[in-house]
Amino acid sequence: MKKLVISKLFLYRYRFVIGYVVLGAAFIVLLFLLPLISQSGLSEAEMKSATSSYYLRVDAPLSGDVVDLPYRVVQKVSILLFGLTPYAIKLPSIIVGLLLGLLLVLLLNRWFKSNVSLLASILMILSTPFLFLAGSGTPLIMIVFWPTLLLWLGSKIQGENRPKPMYSLLFAVALLLAIFTPYMVYFAVFCVFFVFLQPHLRFIVKSLPKLPLAIVSVIILAGVTALIMNIINHPTTIMELLFADGFEISKFFSNISSGLAPVFLWNGSLQNVFLTPLISLPIFALALIGLFSTTKGFFASRNSIASLLLIFTLIITGFNPQAVIFLILPVSILIAHGLKYLLEKWYDLFPENPYARIAALVPLSILFGVMLVPSLLQYVYGYRYNPTVANEFNYDLNIIRENLKTETLLVNEHYDFYRILGDFTEINVVDDLGDKTYESLAVLRGQSDEEKYTLERIITSPMRENSDIIYLYIVKGDE
Repeated sequence: MKKLVISKLFLYRYRFVIGYVVLGAAFIVLLFLLPLISQSGLSEAEMKSATSSYYLRVDAPLSGDVVDLPYRVVQKVSILLFGLTPYAIKLPSIIVGLLLGLLLVLLLNRWFKSNVSLLASILMILSTPFLFLAGSGTPLIMIVFWPTLLLWLGSKIQGENRPKPMYSLLFAVALLLAIFTPYMVYFAVFCVFFVFLQPHLRFIVKSLPKLPLAIVSVIILAGVTALIMNIINHPTTIMELLFADGFEISKFFSNISSGLAPVFLWNGSLQNVFLTPLISLPIFALALIGLFSTTKGFFASRNSIASLLLIFTLIITGFNPQAVIFLILPVSILIAHGLKYLLEKWYDLFPENPYARIAALVPLSILFGVMLVPSLLQYVYGYRYNPTVANEFNYDLNIIRENLKTETLLVNEHYDFYRILGDFTEINVVDDLGDKTYESLAVLRGQSDEEKYTLERIITSPMRENSDIIYLYIVKGDE
């Protein structure tokens, strides 16, 4: 009988390719189903983002309206194509989430072996904070996307003896676009200092071919000059790029405290869009193992980058508590370090015993399941049934679109957001009745005291404590 050679089996030879294909397929399906299985309602931030994007003007760069410009352009196009729907509002984040997931896989695959990068990618891409970020229709996802893209492009430049000019050009363009996202100016400065402080990276920069180095320098210089000119003409731009709206220096440390609360609160709830804990306990423990493992050889670029990114997270969280979501990037790197450390220690115990290595699959699978399954269940059920989090989202837009056709809708809040409906439906949205009389009047989250109208019905929602959403009236003479 012919001896079975495991290394020649198809499933063994292509195990990583199959793993990445399964991960990619599951991730794509999950992302496009996000609005159906999780927070299909809209948060205040999503409504504000959609309003800002829809009313974005063509001359926005000249008028100083450049904050989050790349994201808002995509969101505006999405709303123009699909109307004002929750899915259209969230679609830009879903697309960016797909790219971000791919970039995380590519980045971890550059720095770690395939077995480690695959497992770490699955744990982070299918985690609660990542899925929330990809399903939230706000530019918040961009503060994770740009650094991940820049790190991957940097790894492509660093890891080649003769880097292709294309990667240098893409790095310059990405850095230029990134500075229009809040706090990314700090990341650009962080990148510059990290290159100068890291001996190996300094050598890489010095050995770069002159042409790509010159192209990068020209593009970055042109972008910075344009930004400076914009700031001179519109001084408020720099405040929006460097700090959150209404930021006060006295609140810096309190912002850090409130931002980190969802990370360390294990058995409670906050009035916040983040489920607690933000990072599950098993993944948190694995990241800690990874952090300790990087102390050996700390000055290697991939070992020190995660620790420095943690410091960067604290800084931007001081400006905006929601920026704590940036933890996704350093935690992804740290859990890869943790998995690498655990696998190496196990293999060191049995350096020449193939059966022991195979036996490691059992505890590893259990550990993997304990980390992955609860995180997915927390995301799917937490945003629907955790009252303190679910109440941060409202389903008014869905209810309006399902129940109103040609009525006049009176709104007292978020008028600029709801009046967008008038461009895509026959609903007439107003914020004041004036002297006009309408045959059919719908009042959002309120009642009419006009004597000429009589209440026909109340439209309710089962998703909120205050379930009376729309009061529908008709003119008395038409009863």
